[in-house]
Amino acid sequence: MLHLNDLSFRIEGRPLLDGATVAIPSGHKVGLVGRNGTGKTTLLRLITGELTPDTGSITIGRNMRIGTVAQEAPGGPESLIDIVLAADAERTALLAEAETSEDAGRIADIHLRLTDIDAHSAPSRAATILAGLGFDEAAQQRPCASFSGGWRMRVALAAALFDAPDILLLDEPTNYLDLEGALWLEQFLAKYPHTIVVVSHDRDVLNTSVNAILHLDRLKLTLYAGGYDAFEAARRERQRLDLKLMKKQEDARRHIESFVDRFRAKASKARQAQSRIKALEKMQPIAAAIDDDIVPFSFPAPERLLASPLVRLESAAVGYEPETPVLSDVSLRLDHDDRIGLLGMNGNGKSTFAKLVAGRLAPQEGARYASKKMVVGFFAQHQMDELDPSKSPYDIIRELMPDATEAQRRARLGAIGFGAAKADTVCAKLSGGEKARMLFAIATFHEPHLLILDEPTNHLDVDSRAALVNAINAYAGAVILISHDRHLLEACAERLWHVHDGTVVPYEDDLEAYRRACLSERSGRRARRKKDRAEPSSPASRSGTGEKPVDDQDTAASKSERRRVAAEAREQVSDLRKAIRAHERELEKISAALEKIDERLSEDDLFARAPEKAAELARKRARLVEQRELREAAWLSASEKLENAAA
Repeated sequence: MLHLNDLSFRIEGRPLLDGATVAIPSGHKVGLVGRNGTGKTTLLRLITGELTPDTGSITIGRNMRIGTVAQEAPGGPESLIDIVLAADAERTALLAEAETSEDAGRIADIHLRLTDIDAHSAPSRAATILAGLGFDEAAQQRPCASFSGGWRMRVALAAALFDAPDILLLDEPTNYLDLEGALWLEQFLAKYPHTIVVVSHDRDVLNTSVNAILHLDRLKLTLYAGGYDAFEAARRERQRLDLKLMKKQEDARRHIESFVDRFRAKASKARQAQSRIKALEKMQPIAAAIDDDIVPFSFPAPERLLASPLVRLESAAVGYEPETPVLSDVSLRLDHDDRIGLLGMNGNGKSTFAKLVAGRLAPQEGARYASKKMVVGFFAQHQMDELDPSKSPYDIIRELMPDATEAQRRARLGAIGFGAAKADTVCAKLSGGEKARMLFAIATFHEPHLLILDEPTNHLDVDSRAALVNAINAYAGAVILISHDRHLLEACAERLWHVHDGTVVPYEDDLEAYRRACLSERSGRRARRKKDRAEPSSPASRSGTGEKPVDDQDTAASKSERRRVAAEAREQVSDLRKAIRAHERELEKISAALEKIDERLSEDDLFARAPEKAAELARKRARLVEQRELREAAWLSASEKLENAAA
């Protein structure tokens, strides 16, 4: 049981909770929802004890453990599997004690306890979680420090899931995942045996993984049974009833006021009038629970549509290093009104393909044909790092509209959701959702014919995501979507392209079929590998028949040919391993450089003391982040080839 009783909490004088009360039974899986800025993350920090409420109390069941994802991404030389295994503090301590204890009785107790907590299956469970979140067996053995921040946050999530606390608190866990990882996480959370409270704006997580919705609204908490769709229907009905009751109350109030006004001065009615006045004073107004308005997104249509196809690729190959393409043999066309959703795991080349379509990368082989007049709008999450933290939205719009009047610039800012107060707030103080709005405005400012959106929903709440869906569907140009948000893809994408096995091909089925295929593949992959290791093939099975083994019929020439093929395979594996080591060395250098820049940027007075230097460091950081992504893509491609070669 998790019981929040009469909680009140303020931050810098602004109330976030006022007398909020809710009881969450053990084993419940709860989605915590509410508009951005209402205090959802703060509520999680209150539950963990990181913050203390002004009034009220938080009670949990006896001996229950609370767990959450570490706020800082893990790092260091330890392998991913070791970091995840270390999250089980009891198992780690028992194993360490078993190594040093000399008391036979204590050693027996330790091994009995290790059996009770199923410690011997821990490596397999940890590997399964890491694999579900996108780390293959080779990646699980790599040092954590060699991964970027986003991938290390996946490791932090894996550690929290592996630890399996009695109350698991998660804050936007899908933000660092691709669609495939998000699908796996949905299933994992749905089967989790203990209590979960998850902050999420992902409708699919809120419909698939939870059985209750906790709504934080107007400083109060309300618990609804069912997933998000059921919650939304119940909330709308509640609003309708509240409006109906409010109208009835207003009618009664007007009737009483009319009676009082008519008979207040008459002696025969004076007592009745006084009683009506007292009734009027006691009548508590009913607050209409009407949603705050969401500023819509608006993507301007291209001034003039171009003839189809906008882009045509013929046997195109693209990559970042000569002779090492990330994608090959890509033959596709994009028409002026296409809505394309890209499928494929992170590292398979989705962003690389988007850059090829946009013209940011030239094909290494084959051809790309596109109109020289085509304007491309590009939205990517890493661009948030490129926003100058010392500039305000007004400064950015002024650069985009140098000849406009201040009134015109302010009107443009108001249309994209930046009123008088926010328009002059520096980017360093904007929320993630506000920065995303600014990036949308920049990406669509020049009325693009093609809009490429790479994870556009990460910092948007549910209602803002709905507004984004409306804007995409109303937009007149072509759209390419890269997103882990299945609801966004289902609502907007009319065709699917699958990025895998080093190429891009149309996916002829729907997202539900893709979901089933992903879950089936991930659950079966480890089983197949175990079976292959446990059941080496016999000569008869290798020959494909029950006849005499082929080995008895081999000639000297065929044996020589097999030796040649084996030698080439060994050479290929050796080259791949060298390439992987080279990529890892470069990734370590980039990570070290980023740490130094982050240390400089964290200096409190840097932007005030040396704004030009701060801006230069921010730009350098953005370039390093892009280099790291490119290097990671190359590493993942080489690792996959090595795994296939060794299989």
